[in-house]
Amino acid sequence: AFYDGLRAENVSSPFTLSRVGWAGSQHYGGALWSGDVPSTFEMLHLQIRAGLNIMMSGVMWWTTDIGGFWGGNITNVVFRELIVRWFQFGAFCPLFRLHGDRQPNDPPSKKCGASGGPNEIWAFGQPAFTILAGLLHLRASLKEYILEQMSLSSSEGLPIMRPLFVDFPHDAECYKQDTEGHFMFGPSWLVCPVTVYKARTWPVYLPGTNSTLWEHHYTNTTFHGGQWYSISTPLDTFPLFRLQ
Repeated sequence: AFYDGLRAENVSSPFTLSRVGWAGSQHYGGALWSGDVPSTFEMLHLQIRAGLNIMMSGVMWWTTDIGGFWGGNITNVVFRELIVRWFQFGAFCPLFRLHGDRQPNDPPSKKCGASGGPNEIWAFGQPAFTILAGLLHLRASLKEYILEQMSLSSSEGLPIMRPLFVDFPHDAECYKQDTEGHFMFGPSWLVCPVTVYKARTWPVYLPGTNSTLWEHHYTNTTFHGGQWYSISTPLDTFPLFRLQ
């Protein structure tokens, strides 16, 4: 109904963001987000699996509420780390959006009633702000790459966010549960979000063979494919690799 109505108003590319959808929603400009999920590290981990499943179902526009929707207190040290880790993941989702009902709530006003607390990237303390601003710039630098990959999604049905086995079908490790927290963002980027509080190392599998070369985005170190590595993950970095 929304699609038909917008087309009747001469909107050339209708777009609808919804918490529910069905097979074929993409034909009608449908984009999904994962709903009002709680602000926990456990839920962040589940978002990776949810995103990959919806991508493989053919719906190419998908996102989450970065930081989760419920229970995020902007003064809490655990949440301040969570918002950074979720932002690192969100920067490599098809749609990149920060949203949530933050605590403590703003005082009710006569005009608007109750409202969630501040949710701008500078609301979570200076260390977080510096990291989040860097991720915004990183996402912006990928604009042309993302547009190219989304065009391929439209014409060929290949999702930009996809399991490792899509690009490395002959690597048996890519089919194992151990790598379900990894994904490719187009053909060039491998993303492995950190989903545990205070984790400062993270296991990463780099697919391919020994002749496959991967460059760590933050350190510029080159790694060979077909191997597991323990990657250092201070809060301002995460396992992000570019195929050479």
